[in-house]
Amino acid sequence: MTTKKKTWKEKLLDSKNLPKVEKIPPRMQKKFGKGTMVIPAPKEVDAIMKKVPSGKIISINRLREKIAKKHHATIGCPITTGIFAWIAANAADEDIRAGIKKFTPYWRTLKEGGVINEKYPGGIERQAILLKLEGHQINQKGQKWLVENWEKHLFR
Repeated sequence: MTTKKKTWKEKLLDSKNLPKVEKIPPRMQKKFGKGTMVIPAPKEVDAIMKKVPSGKIISINRLREKIAKKHHATIGCPITTGIFAWIAANAADEDIRAGIKKFTPYWRTLKEGGVINEKYPGGIERQAILLKLEGHQINQKGQKWLVENWEKHLFR
């Protein structure tokens, strides 16, 4: 018996009993200190990504800060937030391919330092085109592609 593989949209909508706030695990305390960490629901990550307007960008760390603030936690989980942003990006790509007009502008969510996420749909090339169409200048530094002066365009 084979099980049907979930679509990205199904993965996005599966909250897995999240969000939940826990103590920052000991293995992470050296980097983040003591306190609490929120493990967000995928939909929460997607909701923040949806709010970023054309011409603006958000870093994954800024997204984590917004989630932490919402849940009165010290930090947002770096691992699940990144995974859920990737799921949101792929769910948006499914929507685009299905002709759905309202989708998450995932290309506006960057890695820290203004780096374009090569794992998002369409890779660096498609995201660079979409970011350029919104007025951003893109520069290549080694293997990385960055939005120039990304801090000036940061979504608050």
